[in-house]
Amino acid sequence: MKTIIRNATVVNEGNLFVSDILLVNDRIEKIATCIELKEKGDYKEIDAEGLYLLPGVIDDQVHFREPGLTHKGTIYTESRAAVAGGITSFMDMPNTIPNTLTQELLEQKYIKASQSSLANYSFFMGINQNNLEEALKTDNENVCGITDDGLYFNNDEGILANYPEFLEKLFSRTGSLVALHSEDDTIIKNNTNHYRKKFGDSIPFEFHPKIRSEEACLTATKRVLEIANKHNSRLHLFHISTLAEANLFDNKNAIREKRITAEACVHHLWFSDKDYEDLGAKIKWNPAIKSEQDREGLLNALLDNSLDIIATDHAPHTIDEKNGTYFKSLSGGPLVQHALPAMLELFHQGKISIEKIVEKMCHNVAEIYRIKERGFIREGYFADLVLVDLNSEWMVSPQNILYKCQWSPFENQTFKSKIVNTFVNGNLVYHNGNINEILVGKRLKFSKTR
Repeated sequence: MKTIIRNATVVNEGNLFVSDILLVNDRIEKIATCIELKEKGDYKEIDAEGLYLLPGVIDDQVHFREPGLTHKGTIYTESRAAVAGGITSFMDMPNTIPNTLTQELLEQKYIKASQSSLANYSFFMGINQNNLEEALKTDNENVCGITDDGLYFNNDEGILANYPEFLEKLFSRTGSLVALHSEDDTIIKNNTNHYRKKFGDSIPFEFHPKIRSEEACLTATKRVLEIANKHNSRLHLFHISTLAEANLFDNKNAIREKRITAEACVHHLWFSDKDYEDLGAKIKWNPAIKSEQDREGLLNALLDNSLDIIATDHAPHTIDEKNGTYFKSLSGGPLVQHALPAMLELFHQGKISIEKIVEKMCHNVAEIYRIKERGFIREGYFADLVLVDLNSEWMVSPQNILYKCQWSPFENQTFKSKIVNTFVNGNLVYHNGNINEILVGKRLKFSKTR
């Protein structure tokens, strides 16, 4: 199977250049100004003049809800939405039912993905205070890392940032990448009690960032960083939501040299506390969306390399689960289909370059996790690619939302950029609204040493 993409404006490793790209089977075989095939035969040719060719986005934080929560989403439905949004690889969290706390349950998820995913996939091994020995068995070459993210969804005192003695044990023994959610439970509980006394069960959503406050985030993040630095551990911190936290991270060393890395999420870069009035529970996430100063600060932290990557924290719930009072509304929302268009909108607004978007959504994710042969447009690498039209306006509507939950916080938003084609392992899986349902996703592979 051969495909030639002609005259594309390639965005890769800080450069923009017009080129042809030859795909053979699942790989990029040649990148050149003009590619001519001497031999005759069947091959597909795509004229990409005026379009931008990006590496496929790699999303290191999604909740695709399978097994056990499939009324919200499945690996199939959410990977389908992902490729429509230019995301060609994902890493899924362990807060399914049952929680992914054994190696056997972990491998069951990989088997399921091999049968149902349109995108490439990896799954985190879950960790709590009761399964340390099991988590330490994790195979670095075949699993992206270990995490506690999401494992507090039935227990608000579950995340490991609040248990320094356990983190000492973990960081002193593991050679895996450890990815953590970082908020202080005691501060959140005290804030919750304060606002419950004031408002009862009907706390206005605008107080969510007061409850899950900057202090709660900063206190926990400082605690985790101190322990990780002590052990020189390979730590990645999910969804940093405050400028105060972003200022804690190293922006001097190259990405491959960092032992501690961190990310911002699309919703924290797009929305602010001013949006709670209109969107309410639809933008209730943990950690909370905070001030405009935090939103702008996170973007600047990405630009100066204090923060390393951009993720989605895609966490779908049904609209019924999002409705209701503050305590009944579940935290999280769907994002994979709209993350890249949203970031490209910030490019149109002059806030970030397209080269930096590719660095933070593709290159650096591959570097942080040591993903083999993905995340870049290079000869010999897997052909995970996205063709984008930067001048094709469209509006998010119920008719074009692909998430199983069938809603988006971006509803009625007009984006200037449209995903035209998405290739996964050389296969054209998405083309102008049409999805090729063949299951071509592959298990991500990693370097042993993180």
